[in-house]
Amino acid sequence: MQPPLRTVHTAEALAFLRSGPLPEGAAILTSLPDASELRSWPFAKWQAWFVEAAEQVVRATPPQSAAIFYQTDVKRDGTWLDKSYLVQQGAYAAGAHLLWHKIVCRAPAGRATFARPGYAHLLCFSRDRLDTVEAATPDVLPELGAMTWPRAIGLHAAHAAVLWLRDQVQARCIVDPFCGVGTTLAVANYHGLPAIGVELAPGRAQKARELSL
Repeated sequence: MQPPLRTVHTAEALAFLRSGPLPEGAAILTSLPDASELRSWPFAKWQAWFVEAAEQVVRATPPQSAAIFYQTDVKRDGTWLDKSYLVQQGAYAAGAHLLWHKIVCRAPAGRATFARPGYAHLLCFSRDRLDTVEAATPDVLPELGAMTWPRAIGLHAAHAAVLWLRDQVQARCIVDPFCGVGTTLAVANYHGLPAIGVELAPGRAQKARELSL
């Protein structure tokens, strides 16, 4: 039996999304880059870009499908940066609504953390799909799971998101336009789904083509 197809484009993510429609049955699972990955930009420029990127991701998602974002907040100059708020601004500008917002524990409840909070966000948006009782899954994931690199989505969170897209949205392909070393792509393939990734850095793109679980 042939393994599920995995295609990784070495390209700029938003240009790729603008270049044409995604395959029929595609759903998106991605994480938008933190300001620390775009150090040459002023913070205000990154923040505006982040909102625009979220909007473009949602616009590229087929209307009856869904886009899931995994994001971790940060503290900057003594203030809290809520990336879930920024993602929601972009998604709402694209005409989508929030299907669900899950909390993924990065540290045990009750443990103090500082630079980053002890949890991450999983946010799911769609333009036409509505939530149903049958699609309900836990709102709090007790563990993030192992990470394939420091900026990756944890494996427990990735498995939960991919399975939801496969079983509730009937996704036939998972797309990650900011795929890094390919965690989402490998998880999609593990669950029998083809995957498409986009990564600007050639070295990471090659790792994304090769990563296996």
